[in-house]
Amino acid sequence: MKLYFESEKYLSGDDDKHRGIKSRIFENKALKSPPGLVYALVLSTLKYKDYIKVIIKKSNLKDAFHKSKLKVSDNLLMLLVNDFLFSGKGKIQSGKHPIKEAFLKNKTRLNAEFIKLKVKHKVKSIDELQNSFSSDETPVRWVRINTLLISENEFFTKHKFFAGLKRVDTIESLEQGSLYKDTFVPHLYGIHPKEKITSTEAYRKGHVIIQDRASCFPAHILNSDKEHKHKFVVDACSAPGNKTTHIASLIDQNSSNSCVFAFERDNKRVETLNKMSKIACPHKFGALIKVTHADFTSVDPSDYESVTGLIVDPSCSGSGIFGRAVEDEQTKEEVDSERLRRLSSFQYKIMKHALSFPSAKRVVYSTCSIHMEENEEVVSDLLNDETIKSLGWELAKRDQVVPSWPRRGISDAFRGISADEDERKALAEGCIRFVPREDMGIGFFAACFIRS
Repeated sequence: MKLYFESEKYLSGDDDKHRGIKSRIFENKALKSPPGLVYALVLSTLKYKDYIKVIIKKSNLKDAFHKSKLKVSDNLLMLLVNDFLFSGKGKIQSGKHPIKEAFLKNKTRLNAEFIKLKVKHKVKSIDELQNSFSSDETPVRWVRINTLLISENEFFTKHKFFAGLKRVDTIESLEQGSLYKDTFVPHLYGIHPKEKITSTEAYRKGHVIIQDRASCFPAHILNSDKEHKHKFVVDACSAPGNKTTHIASLIDQNSSNSCVFAFERDNKRVETLNKMSKIACPHKFGALIKVTHADFTSVDPSDYESVTGLIVDPSCSGSGIFGRAVEDEQTKEEVDSERLRRLSSFQYKIMKHALSFPSAKRVVYSTCSIHMEENEEVVSDLLNDETIKSLGWELAKRDQVVPSWPRRGISDAFRGISADEDERKALAEGCIRFVPREDMGIGFFAACFIRS
């Protein structure tokens, strides 16, 4: 069992958070097991991590070990399941050992859950599972009907490709040739990622926009204020423009001068923002959407006294996005803690600036990060800021932030605000989280500040 005992610490990253797994393993002179073997085991376990967790849960493996009174870590169980089911070996690389014997007593149930997993994902081999996990492809391709150009009814009347897709009632039922209507965000649909949307007339005309479901939440949250319909909104970090065009479709357009002020400081990204905005809103570009090539933090809030709502989606680690390296995507220890500190400091700064807009009533903060440092901890620091308190800002409660979405924030991040566990949980309930793939899209975080 030495191979597994020596490998488990590399899944937690407790030995050194500032170097990659490979260097930590091969530079460890105290390692008794062959470094190449340890590295292969750890890397394979990280690749299949999401699948392994499902199998451990479904097979009740933890309960079985609890009953045996053998102390094993979650990481050790993951390594064992990986070697037994995902390595192709079908065995545990160890001589006689109580943990090995206890593990093998569960082999029938483990194999059964492994078969169920392959059936669910419609694959026959381990390699296909790996491809499904490690690819850049989302499990669902989300498309938003662009109501700036076409109504939902008109869309399905005009575009035969989408009208011809079979409607399914659950997202789990989605397959090629089918269409799922989202229950959280209006005008949003899920289709199979293999469908060639970009070749459709609807896509070419800007009638449909490819946008991950999680990315649609900020505009939806901002627009869910029942007491106030926003006419003037700021999108602080706008490129590539999906959130910009989304909120533009939601604001009160009955007023002739309603507007989204879209800011982008990067030269190339502002070109993308202009292009996307012109496609989605050709008749009102420059009026409904006003793009400003500038750093949002340099803007004087007093110049935008009409603005009542803001969306702030600043630069982040991007750890929730597909296509990141396996180590970076799945293990927090692989992200440079100093980089996270710098990012969270910037995120705090830009949010504090947004909260200083004089007429703002609602500000939505979001990231495509899975890290608490960039998410709940930034929110907590803002809530503790005396200036922000004096301006009357507080975190919106769950019933104001898509209450039906099940996955909420992490309460431990709010220890600096309250010693009361119920209060911390209430704050966390006001935050929204998406787990990559598991929630049928990218990893994401969103929270909403409201002025009392």
